[in-house]
Amino acid sequence: MAFEPPQRLVRALGETAPSGDDWLEKLPEVAQQAVDLRELTAERVQVPGGRSSLVVLVRRADGTPAVLKLAPRRARPESERAALAHWGGRGAVQLVEAAAGEGVLVLERLHPDVSVRSLPEAKALLEAAGALRRLWVEPPGDHAFETVAERTGRQAAAMRGSGAEVSSLVSAALDARDELLAAPPEQRLLHGTFRQSKVLAGDRVPWLAVGPDPVVGECAFDLARLVRDRVEDLIATPSGASTTRRRVKRLAESLDVDQERLRGWTLFRAVESGVRALRVGRPRDAELLLEFAGWL
Repeated sequence: MAFEPPQRLVRALGETAPSGDDWLEKLPEVAQQAVDLRELTAERVQVPGGRSSLVVLVRRADGTPAVLKLAPRRARPESERAALAHWGGRGAVQLVEAAAGEGVLVLERLHPDVSVRSLPEAKALLEAAGALRRLWVEPPGDHAFETVAERTGRQAAAMRGSGAEVSSLVSAALDARDELLAAPPEQRLLHGTFRQSKVLAGDRVPWLAVGPDPVVGECAFDLARLVRDRVEDLIATPSGASTTRRRVKRLAESLDVDQERLRGWTLFRAVESGVRALRVGRPRDAELLLEFAGWL
């Protein structure tokens, strides 16, 4: 079969690809080699798929359904592999093939078209939060995962060059980061990019997380991305600001996270995403994210 990358993946990687990067051009050939080497039968490429990897629904040699995932080095697939191995299927998709190699993962097949976003909002937040809680474990003692301080340090450096129109929000976000990093309450292995669309229906348990970009730090950092889920719906309602503040309070209480720390990380992550959207030419996304950040 043809392993054509979905347009969503092409657009997303095009925003971040370094000069001379040819991963997308080589992807069909690499995917075919991965299938042949593992004696897999490819069924279809998952569309619209993700923004950092190609996902192919496959069957293993014994007929067991599985997922083949291929990601470029800058998406840190080996970090994802290490996190999934450490979680061992608890709260997250199960790693089927443990051997490392060239950004290729073979994973348990979930129901790729059914995420918690299909549920009513209140139920979706509850189920997503429950899945996230199971992931917050002690990292391995000899881990090489990036830390929250390291990741947000790179992001903060990029934010400092932003234009005057967002300078007040950027300043508030950077101040919040400095304060939060001064005394983190815990160090846990975090999903890193958690949101409702990252929680898929499974067979062995109802909901499992997928697609981590793991990082080690405090739990409030991980929860912050969930606060702004369905941001376009929040912006469209007159009560969006009050709903957001209630969501912060409810999620903090349900997961035993400090409310002010959650608010601070939500602010930082929303401003960072908004500034990045401006930088890569997505003004509508930037407008939504920065308006949301202003409510915090």
